[in-house]
Amino acid sequence: MAVIKVIIPAYNEERSIGKVITDIPDMVNEVIVVNNGSTDQTSLAAEAAGATVLTEERKGYGYACLRGMEHVEFSEEKADIIVFLDGDYSDYPEQLPELTEPILNGSMDMVIGSRVSAHREKGAMTPQQVFGNQLACTLMRWFYDARFTDLGPFRAIRYETLKSLQMEDKTYGWTVEMQLKALKKNVRYTEVPVRYRNRIGVSKVSGTVKGTLMAGYKILGWIFKYSLTK
Repeated sequence: MAVIKVIIPAYNEERSIGKVITDIPDMVNEVIVVNNGSTDQTSLAAEAAGATVLTEERKGYGYACLRGMEHVEFSEEKADIIVFLDGDYSDYPEQLPELTEPILNGSMDMVIGSRVSAHREKGAMTPQQVFGNQLACTLMRWFYDARFTDLGPFRAIRYETLKSLQMEDKTYGWTVEMQLKALKKNVRYTEVPVRYRNRIGVSKVSGTVKGTLMAGYKILGWIFKYSLTK
């Protein structure tokens, strides 16, 4: 049986993190919540729900993901598949088998959950999120002939493939970095339509002007950076 581990970066998600963990299917071997400098009871709520809780005080989505990967690397139980999932309950964790199946059957190495409009709750994505995703995916199609439609955070990837990407972004560019590097390395990838609902709490990225601008800057920066490399 393949060993599947879930990494959830979390910042002030005490109201939602327990719901996320509870809805994760039993096929997952370990749920890893990385408390990214929370000032509330996120850690206690995650522990109560049965997750392994790590601490990463340096603020940034990428920092949290890298901390989770470090834990996986040094765990006795080696992982075959890593799933990334947000802690705000906007994703539907019960769809995890749909993302892992193409990897389990050997046809794909990476699967992105695409938050298609037909399955997206009204208001779940801000206009700037929708525009930013469309712009980024259009640029990746022009520059790299990519078939991505989203930079969604709900994604699954073969662990050895993930390590080969040598991820480095510490903040907002994590998702697009993974997809760009996968394109460069000819990683087999696909997308799976996923449902998406209004999150619990306020977004730390699209919910602020600073977060929106910084995310756009990092995403476009990665795309143009890679367009200039072989």
